[in-house]
Formats: sequence, C-alpha cells, structure tokens
Amino acid sequence: MKLATLRTSTGTRAVRLDGDLLVDLGYADLGAYLAAGSPEAPAGATSGATTWPVADADFAPVVPNPAKVICVGHNYTNHIKEMGRELPAYPTLFTKFADSLIGAGDPLRAPAESSDIDWEVELVIVIGREVRRASASEAEAAIAGFTVMNDISMRDWQFRTIEWTQGKIWEASTPVGPYLVTPDEVGGVRPALRVSTTVDGELVQSDDTGTLLFDPVALVQYISTITTLRPGDLIATGTPAGVGHARDPQVYLRPGQTVVAAIDGLGACTTLVEAG
Repeated sequence: MKLATLRTSTGTRAVRLDGDLLVDLGYADLGAYLAAGSPEAPAGATSGATTWPVADADFAPVVPNPAKVICVGHNYTNHIKEMGRELPAYPTLFTKFADSLIGAGDPLRAPAESSDIDWEVELVIVIGREVRRASASEAEAAIAGFTVMNDISMRDWQFRTIEWTQGKIWEASTPVGPYLVTPDEVGGVRPALRVSTTVDGELVQSDDTGTLLFDPVALVQYISTITTLRPGDLIATGTPAGVGHARDPQVYLRPGQTVVAAIDGLGACTTLVEAG
C-alpha cells in the first residue's frame, strides 16, 4: 500500500492511494493511524468513504508530528569517502524535530542566515509498532514502510562545531513524503532501490539503498537498544555521495532552484527554493 497524510480544507487526513484517488482511512494523520495499530485498509474505495483526487493533493509530512526523528550520518560508503571519513564501526546518529519537517511538495524558504544550503536524499524507515531492544525478527516486524526525505542541511552552521545538529534542525527545512510505502511493494525490509537527487534537472546524486552500510533492520535493532521506538517514529538512513559541500568547487542551493529527491517505488520530494 501507499499511505499519506493529506491536507484538506478541514484539516489533515490519513489516506490510502487507490488509482487516481486518495481514500480516507478514518484518522487525522498517519501518526494516529499507526498508533491505532495500522488497521487493515480496504482494498478499494469503499462506499461512503471520502476521497480526493491525487492530482490535486497537498501532502503534509508523511507523519506530521513524530515523537522521534532519528537520522543516520555516514551510511553509504561512497559518501563517507567523499567527506574524508573512515568507515564507522557503529551508526552515527543525530536528531531532528517535528517542526523541521515540511511536505513533499512544499517550498523551502532559504534562511537568510545561511549561504551554504545543501541537499541529501535519504531513505526513511517509518516505525509501525513499539519495540525496544529488538531482535532481527522484531525489528523487521516493526517497520511499517519507507518514505523519502531530503535532509537539507545548512553546512555553514553544521560545521561551526564538531556536533552537526545546528545545521540539521532548521525550522521548516526538511521535506518528507509523499507516501509511506509498505515493504511488500519495494522488495521487503531491506530494499535495494535507486536513490537520486536532481537540481534544476541536473543529476547530482545516484546510488542504491542496497549499498547502505547499516541496513534498515540493523538500524532498528541498534536504535531500539538505546530508546523505545514507537509508531510514527522516523529513521532517516543517510545519504549517498554527490552532496554539494563535497564538490570542488562547492555548490549550494539558491532561491529559484528546484531540487528533487527521489527513490524508485517511493516517490519524490520536489522542493522549490524561495528567498526567506
């Protein structure tokens, strides 16, 4: 299934894609739907269910208010090398906040305080059930599905100190969505999917999630050892090589540009950069 959180004239709704329609699932957003145990969604648009045309969809962040947004750095070998780092023995973790998130089609208002705005396409794990100290099988069962994130980073703030967080948590800076896609549609809980980023149509990142150093199951196991993962939590699994900061000369996003972070089978975040 492909699920989403849709903005409507009366608030957000959890929906399921059915052809060219989005079908109401009876919950305010996917966070509420997942917290309720992900009730089985009907196979087709049922009589009486509210629907909206997907062509007119205004997608909210796929989970608008996750309790946790945990991000993994240095998880593709090529990206680790381009940043001049050694392969890590353990996942490199940092966090975001819910108010960092925007919808998959929302514009980015470039903050006036940063001149080094960079792109990072990422596969995101969406947690579907509570889990702590997960075994491999428990970690697999806890993965509700996957979505797309563009971890847009303010590099001049990120590298002010040895701790990255201040460059990663800018308000309304991180597109995520449009869909939560269940594992059965993408080859399971360790999918091998092409990830890519384009800037004004130019390909700047391309890799495969099958080359992740720490795969989704391993990440759920590792992170759930530290803290309980709950329905709606998001885990961004890292970005491949091709970021602007690692180029020579360095390249950053500017107002008027459009950046598209895409993953085969999941969809894309298409972001127009606007002046802040």
